[in-house]
Amino acid sequence: MNDQRQTTTIDHTHHVTYHECEILLDTQKQTKQLIVSCTFSVRDGGSENKVVGKDDDNEMMNSNVNSVDSLVTEIQGLSGSSQDLIQLNNRLKQSEDIIRSQASTFASCLTLIDPSIHSLGYLYVLEACTAAPVPEAQANELIMSVVRFIDVCSVEQIRLVPEKFISVCKRLHEQVMILGAPMRAVGPLLTAIRKIQASSERLTPLHPSFLQVCLLAKCYKIGFGILEDDICEVDQPRDFYLYCYYGGMICIGLKRFAKALELFHNVVTAPMLTMNAIAVEAYKKYILVSLIHLRQFSATFPKYTSAVAQRNLKHFCQPYVELANSYSTGNISELKAYVQTNQDKFENGNNLGLVKQVVSSMYKRNIQRLTQTYLTLSLQDIANTAQLNTPKEAEMHVLQMIEDGEIYATINQKDGMVRFLEDPEQYKTCEMIEHIDSSIQRIMKLSKKLTTMDESLSCDHLYLSKVGRERQRFDFDDFDNVPQKFNL
Repeated sequence: MNDQRQTTTIDHTHHVTYHECEILLDTQKQTKQLIVSCTFSVRDGGSENKVVGKDDDNEMMNSNVNSVDSLVTEIQGLSGSSQDLIQLNNRLKQSEDIIRSQASTFASCLTLIDPSIHSLGYLYVLEACTAAPVPEAQANELIMSVVRFIDVCSVEQIRLVPEKFISVCKRLHEQVMILGAPMRAVGPLLTAIRKIQASSERLTPLHPSFLQVCLLAKCYKIGFGILEDDICEVDQPRDFYLYCYYGGMICIGLKRFAKALELFHNVVTAPMLTMNAIAVEAYKKYILVSLIHLRQFSATFPKYTSAVAQRNLKHFCQPYVELANSYSTGNISELKAYVQTNQDKFENGNNLGLVKQVVSSMYKRNIQRLTQTYLTLSLQDIANTAQLNTPKEAEMHVLQMIEDGEIYATINQKDGMVRFLEDPEQYKTCEMIEHIDSSIQRIMKLSKKLTTMDESLSCDHLYLSKVGRERQRFDFDDFDNVPQKFNL
């Protein structure tokens, strides 16, 4: 019930129910707790102590009250039309330093304005109040106030100052991480993303924070929902690296290895000028997921991979590259010995669980290869070839692979024989036709998007100027005439 309450402004010209008064009192109580928090934070900010007389103190109080009153009046009067909001935003920008320096005083504004109606002014004050360090004892009140604002704020108003809204949301993320309660930020951050996001194709700075709390709270399905959006617009490379890295780990938790592989691949092949830790960790998991899902790993980088990544990634991930080499031999004993020798390295990288799945996948790899050679084989022969201890173990692995759709086979338990079959899919069902159609539509949409981006890039002044400089340096028409000697 408390999560669904909305701030109610009492108007003496109409009747107010008991329930509405209760909602207002509850809202004001939460806001006053935040004011106490802000006041406490500012007083502990290390500012110099100043002794003032009684008259000076009264004068300062009157000045502060007048400032608060004028700010509230201005916010309430300019929160209507779009033109008013632009004017209010300009005035608040001019007063931003004053609001921030006197956050404890202006925090009282939060009890006098409605966050759903006066979202722009409320955001300026809330951002100033949350900028200072908050004592741990007051962190809970801060979280509740920010969560409530995210829930009721106006999309039109917060998009006028997206950087402030993002700052407040990141403060929420920071506090829940300190308290060890990431679950509390999952819903609010998802709401914040949808409100600040102009398009589902745009990556916001809140995406990595949201995926991180989903990962820590084990809310994998909620996090996966946002990974289904096709991201085409990125502002900060670091946000993209973290989005793909956390997203890949969420997909591993859901056993969606194909999607995880795609996301880790995006990190590894993304443009970069210098090596970064995110790309290194992503490459380690890329190797492991490749072995688990594809049963193989290619050490060759795609041509569009940055030169920095091609030169350095293998060096930083040497134990994982050697693990892939050991895996390719198909010798389970050799692989287990290598994992045992380097267990500390894998454990320190928090990848030991994935490494164990790699070892387990080798049995499936060996069984899968048998389907390419034999039509019928006994469980004993499968156990011997796949290096399993007993025919019973072989039967369990075959049954699991049939259930997962990795192979098609039948087991005759009477004589212990396995018959391998062809893929029974005839691609005639309604579900398959719908799946193919949706894939075609998605590819057509992506092709159109790429064409638009290519046209936009062709008209970009920076790109054209760079291409022009390169053409001046390398005139290939001249090379044909003077093949042995030319000046750059």
